[in-house]
Amino acid sequence: MFAPLPRIRRRRALLGSAASLAALVLLLWWLLPIGEESPSGTVTFSTGTPTGVYQKYGTLLQQAIAKDLPRVDVRLLNSDGSQENVRRVATGSADFTIAAADAVETYKLEHKPGAGRLRGCARLYDDYVHLVVPRSSTVRSVADLEGRRVAIGPGGSGVRLIAEHVLEAAGLDPKKDITPLSDGIGTMPDLLRRHRIEAFFWSGGLPTGAITELSKHFAIRLVPISTDLVAKLHAQGGASRYYRASVMPADAYPDAQQGSAVQTVAVANLLMTRKDMDPGLTEQLTRAVIDSRDRIGAQVHAAQLVDLRTAIYTDPLALHEGARRYYESVKP
Repeated sequence: MFAPLPRIRRRRALLGSAASLAALVLLLWWLLPIGEESPSGTVTFSTGTPTGVYQKYGTLLQQAIAKDLPRVDVRLLNSDGSQENVRRVATGSADFTIAAADAVETYKLEHKPGAGRLRGCARLYDDYVHLVVPRSSTVRSVADLEGRRVAIGPGGSGVRLIAEHVLEAAGLDPKKDITPLSDGIGTMPDLLRRHRIEAFFWSGGLPTGAITELSKHFAIRLVPISTDLVAKLHAQGGASRYYRASVMPADAYPDAQQGSAVQTVAVANLLMTRKDMDPGLTEQLTRAVIDSRDRIGAQVHAAQLVDLRTAIYTDPLALHEGARRYYESVKP
């Protein structure tokens, strides 16, 4: 038999148990606010092409949400990119997605179905425009693409949208002055390697795995997009105001850039949903996205750039009520 605890030891044990219970209650209160149940159910997340950053980010986010919100089942849908993603969320085919700000603005300006229901959750990271050519190519600027076979992305992609704007800014008609191909990042690299195309556009986070792999096995170069061209983009008005001059760091694609940074265009990516999405679920999902930055960033470099201080700025979308509640809860 065990000897009974002395009175002082019993009191200390009771106090220790009470303190542990209080800490547990506080932890549960923080994770599951009183009066609210943990979100549950199934949500659909539209991602991107299998070899693009959207798809990889979505897969890792699915894993993070499974850990942070175990009662929420996230189902992923591949897509051609931003334009298709926006349409899916607006029309109810998906609940959440990532899309570039220019694609969102274009959808709104064209008053497409459900545009007024779109809401933002977080500004995430930037997409960078890549114009990729063989290293031996004589193409040194966007204008040099005239008369060439160029892959500009599928019709529902963000890269198609931005490629057409960039070509027009350079004085080229995308339908007449080049031979446009609708291939995406899944087939563009192989077409370039086999000399079936002379260049391709891509818009994505840094680095994009398909371009990294291409650069290791085939000599490529990234063509700069000058600041003068950015000024002409802004002069187009509309969605082009979301493009800004940026620089691709020299270490983004070491084999392709060979120590040189590349002038280009960037556009912000937004995590988005619809106005009618449950506020509690949206709040907790937004929290999971921000909290998982380092976990996802260990495998997707672009995710490291998610910043709580700027995530709240989801222009051209109004902030969803649930996302707003999250940002208010983490105010210093």
